[in-house]
Amino acid sequence: MALGTATVPYELRFDSGRICLDLLATTHPEERFDSVEVLCAWIVGAGLVPPGTSLAHADGSWLVGFRELRGQVGQLVRGTAAGVTARTRPSYDIALGRVNEIALVAPPAPRAVRGEDGALVRELDRPPECAALLAAIARDAVELLTDPVARAGLRQCEGDNCPIVYVDSSRGRRRRWCSSEVCGNRERVARHRRRAALARA
Repeated sequence: MALGTATVPYELRFDSGRICLDLLATTHPEERFDSVEVLCAWIVGAGLVPPGTSLAHADGSWLVGFRELRGQVGQLVRGTAAGVTARTRPSYDIALGRVNEIALVAPPAPRAVRGEDGALVRELDRPPECAALLAAIARDAVELLTDPVARAGLRQCEGDNCPIVYVDSSRGRRRRWCSSEVCGNRERVARHRRRAALARA
């Protein structure tokens, strides 16, 4: 995808089980944060802000901030899964310090207001700042990495060349793919083709 072209909404993934892991999925199969518009669509899709929240003040610095946090969270998640070695510890510790620092900022403050039909709906008390949104993601990463049960459920997709990491909360922890509809379906099609090729041989 060319730089600056908008990603259609269905290409944004929100199926990893955690916001911080959904952020990591924005690099696969190619860079998703190629415009501020796509970033804003991701922020709404991830549930960081209620639908209809104005993000008109977002600019290119937001892309930089989200990409940097994504790299740091990725380093921590993959380092946790693979085990931190003496060689990787310095960069792991730098990423950990930065995520902890980002998490100190207060996340956006929600409030309940009456909607048009009288039901209570969530909105933010003011347009969110980039640092507040990053803090919400960093806090999610801190919670994930410090929760032994959630951390034990971290899995990397078994799909061909798929780097997506997710939390396996399935019964028996038997989930193999980031998405049964995406990588799971590809694997089933590939398996069918292999069987068909063997039958023809």
